[in-house]
Amino acid sequence: MSSRPRALDTLVFGVDVQSGDVRGNNPSYAVVAFDGEHIDRDVVSRRKLLRLIDRETPGIVAIDNVYELAADKDALVHLLRGLPDGTKLVQVTGAEQPESLSRVASRHGVPYDKKPMKEAEAAARLAAANVGQEVSAFTDRTKVKVSRGRSTGKGGWSADRYTRRIHGAVRHQAREVQSALDDARLDYETDATEKYGGYANAVFEVKAPKADVPVSAARSGDVRVEVESIQRDGITFAPLAKRRDHVLVGIDPGTTTAVAICDLDGEVLDVMHTRTADTAEVIEWIIGRGRPVVVAADVTPMPSTVEKIRRSLAAAGWTPESDLPIDEKQHRTREEGYDNDHERDAMAATLFAFDEHTERFERITQKVPPRLDRGEVIARVIAGEESVEAVLRDLTETDEDESEEKGPEPRELSAEEEEIKRLESRVERLEAYASDLEATIEDKDERIEETEDELSEARREERREARERREVARLQRENRRLERERDAEANDVAALEDKLDRLKALWRLDHSNFADVAEEKAGLVPVKPVEKFTVSAIRDAEERFGLAAGDVVFLRDASGAGREAAARLAEIDPQVVLATGGLSRVSDEELFEHDVPIGPAEDVTIQEVDELAVARERETETVIDEWEERAERRRQDRRESMVDRLISEHRADRGEG
Repeated sequence: MSSRPRALDTLVFGVDVQSGDVRGNNPSYAVVAFDGEHIDRDVVSRRKLLRLIDRETPGIVAIDNVYELAADKDALVHLLRGLPDGTKLVQVTGAEQPESLSRVASRHGVPYDKKPMKEAEAAARLAAANVGQEVSAFTDRTKVKVSRGRSTGKGGWSADRYTRRIHGAVRHQAREVQSALDDARLDYETDATEKYGGYANAVFEVKAPKADVPVSAARSGDVRVEVESIQRDGITFAPLAKRRDHVLVGIDPGTTTAVAICDLDGEVLDVMHTRTADTAEVIEWIIGRGRPVVVAADVTPMPSTVEKIRRSLAAAGWTPESDLPIDEKQHRTREEGYDNDHERDAMAATLFAFDEHTERFERITQKVPPRLDRGEVIARVIAGEESVEAVLRDLTETDEDESEEKGPEPRELSAEEEEIKRLESRVERLEAYASDLEATIEDKDERIEETEDELSEARREERREARERREVARLQRENRRLERERDAEANDVAALEDKLDRLKALWRLDHSNFADVAEEKAGLVPVKPVEKFTVSAIRDAEERFGLAAGDVVFLRDASGAGREAAARLAEIDPQVVLATGGLSRVSDEELFEHDVPIGPAEDVTIQEVDELAVARERETETVIDEWEERAERRRQDRRESMVDRLISEHRADRGEG
């Protein structure tokens, strides 16, 4: 294929199957490139054909049956998605029920032959002459999705920071996309899913074709950008040559301008709103959708902007007797779809204008013969202010003149034939009207199904949100429980840390010989207090700071002790026991038997440090020495008493003898 200057506004590719089948292996295609003057021909594989289309970007790819390029509907959608922006796929033989290519070519005077290359050329020439149906699977709206380019993972020491970085990058990219759309002055709707640190994704539905969206698909590390046209529910066919019927137009001017169009039967055809288009662009949009008969506004008098558009379109004007109330506009447009109040007001204007002209349209239609275009008659009567008879006479004379040029006049029909013809025309009109009603019913049914689907989706969404709320409540309860456990554990840790501090202090007292205390406190010994002279108090002291042989034990209350407590204290083998309060005879005897020194605490200067205490070593030694003296006297008394007892017993034995 070569690049040459083109006589057409665009390059047209004609395609036909050369050999094989798209459902089989390796089909080949005859390709004709036509620019209005020159023709290039080639035979290529399907893959090479797609590469050729991508490289040359023709305005039209024409074929007699689109399913020669795609095996099924899904494959056809995939093919359409892959075409370059601005390239149309055209089926030159019609829509869902195509004619034969030979018949279409013959009707339009295009050379035809059954050879694949000739069929490809015929398809190209027909498409260049605006013959055929454009095949589409997408709307004129585009979806731009900004999402995460990688998974956030399952966790780890840096999971939060990693997730926050990715979500922040998605939010930053979404803002760049939004800025680009704003700079291009495009209308769009945004749906962003907020997550920790930013966005998980952001979806922009842009009211513009993909070719007009200034954003490209990309993927870089943390972020992915997808740009694709929004797919229709099915495959649609639209004629290349647009028929412009007569219509009624409603306009709501202002900062946001809205325009609505309905046909002469009151069916709303299209509606739009814009904040950026000027008057010329609005007029161009209207002209592209029909030939206006009436231009209407919902207020009176007609706004100057609407009046300017009306004069430019050479249409009749309509305004209500007084400004239309909002409730009446809502009621009149209740069965129509609109995006905002501006579109509603424009739609209400055109529908109220239709309501006022309905009877006049019907009277004109009844007078129009079947062979004439009733829209042309209505336009000339309403907008041109001509009489119906004058318009019919003018159009009829024109038709007769054309008939004279073509050949002799046909014979005059009999009354019965005229009646039959009239009835046949009426049947045709009624059938057309019935078809319109059936189409309206189908549209209503589709709208009902869509509404039911939306309702079901809303219910599913509500159930999902309810499940999420329940899960959030459960997690909050679990979080509170864990916080309580954490606080309890923290209290336990604090208690253990306090105990550890006490034990460390005691260890220093036991092992440092008070080297770390001030010089004036040298010569001190640690003292371990016991609250009461009971077994439980002794065990509590052992658990808190430990009791070991050689310790100085301070009994805060030594009264009431029994033999068991004294025996437990004796097992420890303390260096000395300093007691407050009187010892019982049993406990004193038990300690004496185990050689445990004991003395009054009042004789020793005891200084307490938190739960521990210290005493002067010299004073404790004095208490021990005094106890040793008392113990020696006690042992001496015991020996003397024993000797006296033995002597008494001996004397008693001798006296008895």
